[in-house]
Amino acid sequence: QVQLVESGGGLVQAGGSLRLSCAISGRTFSRYTMAWFRQAPGKERDFVAVITWSAGTTYYTNSVEGRFTISRDNAKNTVYLQMNSLKPEDTAVYYCAAEVHNPDYIYVDVGKYDYWGQGTQVTVSS
Repeated sequence: QVQLVESGGGLVQAGGSLRLSCAISGRTFSRYTMAWFRQAPGKERDFVAVITWSAGTTYYTNSVEGRFTISRDNAKNTVYLQMNSLKPEDTAVYYCAAEVHNPDYIYVDVGKYDYWGQGTQVTVSS
């Protein structure tokens, strides 16, 4: 079993920054594709960013490209999401997710991920 625990959310003014962390336990961390998703009230859970295992290849949804950076520290079993130039429309619950079967593939679909954290709230005020 794999456990994912997010942290780092909070309230920030537009233009500010936050760094989310996702701590992973339960199995060997380094062979997962890891992603961040977000869900705003009344909306579906949407893809934000993904990072693969071996090459560390990253991919972002268009709305965060150039503002957000996903990274991973295998030694600490942690994946990060650095969020800069935050906008009110970034307000959502942010979830990290792990895909364990194909660690070098990029997936953007919610249904492809095997494990999820409980989420952390990010609120951006205007």
